[in-house]
Amino acid sequence: MASVAQSPVSFTGNLASKSTASDLLKSSINGACGLPLRALGKAQLGAKRRDFAISARVRKVKKHDYPWPEDPDPNVKGGVLTHLSPFKPLKEKQKPVTLDFEKPLMDLQKKIIDVQKMANETGLDFSDQIISLENKYQKALKDLYTHLTPIQRVNIARHPNRPTFLDHIFNITEKFVELHGDRAGYDDPAVVTGLGTINGRSYMFMGHQKGRNTKENIKRNFGMPTPHGYRKALRMMYYADHHGFPIVTFIDTPGAYADVKSEELGQGEAIAHNLRTMFGLKVPIVSIVIGEGGSGGALAIGCANKLLMLENAVFYVASPEACAAILWKSAKASPKAAEKLKITATELTKLQIADGVIPEPLGGAHADPYWTSQQIKTAIVESMDELVKMDTETLLKHRAQKFRKLGGFQEGIPIDPKRKVNMKKKEQPLVPISKTSEVELRNEVERVKQQILEASKSSTGAPATRLKEVIEKLKRELDYEYDEAAKALGMDGKILMMREEIAKARNVNDQLAHPALKEKIEQLKDEFDKNLPTAPNYSSLKSKLNMLKALSKALNLRKKSTPKDELKIEINKRFNELVDRPDVKQKIETLKAEIVNSGVSGIGANPELKEKVQKLSRELDSEFMDVLKSFGLQVVPSAPAAMVKIDAFEEGVSMIIDDFVNSSDLKDKIETLKAEVGKAGNTPDGDSKSKIQALETEIKQAIIEGISSPELKEKHERLATEVLEATKSSVESTTDDQSKLDESRVNVSLEANRSFI
Repeated sequence: MASVAQSPVSFTGNLASKSTASDLLKSSINGACGLPLRALGKAQLGAKRRDFAISARVRKVKKHDYPWPEDPDPNVKGGVLTHLSPFKPLKEKQKPVTLDFEKPLMDLQKKIIDVQKMANETGLDFSDQIISLENKYQKALKDLYTHLTPIQRVNIARHPNRPTFLDHIFNITEKFVELHGDRAGYDDPAVVTGLGTINGRSYMFMGHQKGRNTKENIKRNFGMPTPHGYRKALRMMYYADHHGFPIVTFIDTPGAYADVKSEELGQGEAIAHNLRTMFGLKVPIVSIVIGEGGSGGALAIGCANKLLMLENAVFYVASPEACAAILWKSAKASPKAAEKLKITATELTKLQIADGVIPEPLGGAHADPYWTSQQIKTAIVESMDELVKMDTETLLKHRAQKFRKLGGFQEGIPIDPKRKVNMKKKEQPLVPISKTSEVELRNEVERVKQQILEASKSSTGAPATRLKEVIEKLKRELDYEYDEAAKALGMDGKILMMREEIAKARNVNDQLAHPALKEKIEQLKDEFDKNLPTAPNYSSLKSKLNMLKALSKALNLRKKSTPKDELKIEINKRFNELVDRPDVKQKIETLKAEIVNSGVSGIGANPELKEKVQKLSRELDSEFMDVLKSFGLQVVPSAPAAMVKIDAFEEGVSMIIDDFVNSSDLKDKIETLKAEVGKAGNTPDGDSKSKIQALETEIKQAIIEGISSPELKEKHERLATEVLEATKSSVESTTDDQSKLDESRVNVSLEANRSFI
């Protein structure tokens, strides 16, 4: 307080006039002759018989220019605003705190320090190693902080070194003066209020204030306000509304202080009063969650036109630990609770509870507090520029509508797809029960295939709508058949549990990169495929699957039809015509009836019946060969010896490739590629894409070098010679054609193995 240089003050009076020294002091309770009583030193009273005298000695104190210095010194430690608030810079730097999930980063940081120390001690140049380690550290830091889980964000929001409300205020304001007291006898240090300016515009700031060390946290009650703190904020709201100051609130509290004394003093009433008042304020309000916002304690100063959140801030109705204790009877389930509560900035923005996310530096806001403060400043200015343009009625309606629309649904209006994802799924099967018989379905597929073939010949568009309908119908039928098979095999429960695990993994990491989960999926798939033939509806399922494959094949041929494909279609058509011919059909049906009447012993015990079957087979083969010859094709019998050697060569190639993959560092590269693809997810950034492409190029080059070994080439040449000799002994007239055919098969086999890897 400013001191005033004055001479000792004396009072004289007459006792008979009843004007005593006590009366004079009572009448000057706010100061004597303009001098505050707190500036008075020890009073020296001298009394005489009929008069008296009072002397006051002024105490010399350090002079302050309050509230703003005319000529501020920019070199003052802590900045020119340090004298305006009891909030001072810490004398000692905060100790670094490492969270559990950050320990791998600390190991890299320790290596960097050790290498730097070694370079300083030995005088050797380790700059390349240091740069490599620093790049590795930055990459690991980026990977970690771009794939944080909800509980990890909760831990960052509670970080002891995270910048507080006043840290941000002194970074973003040109001037700030703190206002104290609720005018009801108390000043809660957990809530700080004051006036400040940003870019020349005045604002009323208020927010929860945590401490930066244990001593400050005890003083600030760990950022948990009592009713006095909310009443102080309410007083400042009325003040700002009266003078037209826009309001900016900073939320950073685990919740209102819930002790007996606070309840006795009306904690709930104070919060409710704030909620009601904020909806009627005629000035713009912007709230920013800088740490954790817990329940009504946060909402009491959070009913704003715009709610913004720092990237690693959280906003919840109950803490993850409390939620886990209620639902799962153990606080250890807090990671699961944090995921289910949807409390992070990104999730709340999707749900339209928060209006925007303010970015933080890698490592959290405490890694670069000033940069974070400037991002907050930018967000405040942009939001206020938008809100100050609204008139009072529009502003009040905007604030009310923001909260009225939360979680609301109206009948007759289509549901937003973003919200529909979070709705409870129907328990009844989505696939309707099949009503189409297999014969009708087969006939329909054949008709569509015929239409596709005719459209490809006439160069006109195929019936795309009809084709799409039939494919969708087949897919629905197959889904139904698979569901029925799973129920019959008793595996529907396992499949449902696996779907839940996959959905959980996607919510956490947006990918299926967990090896254990992949292994479970493969095991379940193998078990289902193994037991599927024993399902009662297996024949129907297989038939419909074949129909879908045939239709898809016909569709692909329509999209890209070559002379070879057209020839295949024509041959298949002629073959079907041969089988469907009345006389052939009659022979086949007669033969089937004789086989059925022959009993259990079947064809093997009846030589005559066996001869008839062979005779019919030869007749059909002969007629089909005539069909092939009509297309200009020549049927060549295969050489068994050559086929055996080709199969042996294929097996040898597969063994060489397997040995090459397992005996070199190629396997490690493949695993690294899988991990990179898993980390990148569905939308990889530029660095991830370049790294994945580099790994793919290295793997392809290594495979080509392994397959192109001299040993494999020599085997290939030897096999070609043997195939040529074998085909010569089999059919002399078609030696050249057959050897080319077999040799081409060897080449195709080799290429197939390459593409498989």
